[in-house]
Amino acid sequence: MPRPRPLIAGNWKMHGTLAEAQALACGVVACDAAAELLVCPPFPHLHPVAAALAGSAVALGGQDCHHAAKGAHTGDVSAWMLRDLGASYVILGHSERRADHAESDALVQAKAVAAIAAGLRPIICVGETLAQREAGQAEPVVAGQLAGSLPPGFAEAGGVVAYEPVWAIGTGRTPTEADIAALHASLRAEVLRLCGAQGAGLRLLYGGSVKPGNAKAILALADVNGALVGGAALMAADFLAIAAAAA
Repeated sequence: MPRPRPLIAGNWKMHGTLAEAQALACGVVACDAAAELLVCPPFPHLHPVAAALAGSAVALGGQDCHHAAKGAHTGDVSAWMLRDLGASYVILGHSERRADHAESDALVQAKAVAAIAAGLRPIICVGETLAQREAGQAEPVVAGQLAGSLPPGFAEAGGVVAYEPVWAIGTGRTPTEADIAALHASLRAEVLRLCGAQGAGLRLLYGGSVKPGNAKAILALADVNGALVGGAALMAADFLAIAAAAA
């Protein structure tokens, strides 16, 4: 089966003023990349960033959504709201939310169900801590997260899985290429088990201190179909350099 088109997704997290978000979006659209590009700004900046991306090939995504379509959920955002603002993707189960907001696999799966119902493509994040890796538990931990987080119909809905070792996020540290390749091979086997033949074309992203300097080697690995980029996504030149490395 041909390799899926790479997806380079920028997670802007809780960074930037409105002016900075608009400038960053304008910088990103000035690219003709072979990869699919996606930016996920903070919630308050979604509408102005959508306007800046209008007419371009760059997709818009949210950083999270609630599992309910609407209701008395103060401070939360529904998948339908994201879709209404022009989003086509949503990041779910990022390790920062799993840790800071005690999000379980079951909750991540419920959010993915809501995202799919709203017409969004969920990007479900999985990854092990340093203690789990050093204990030789990386693969079973990640497989367990995947099994608990993916809803039925995930692959058919264009869902994406992002592997982000928790200990590599924002630290400047990355696993070896051999470690990434091994983990992604185990992820592919697991999505094939969970999703059947559709799992062969499901995109597996790597995330965790992806930079222009290491992107080409990482993106060339088997079963790495793109990247979920954090800090480097806040600089248009770096983000576009990573996208160019996926060609």
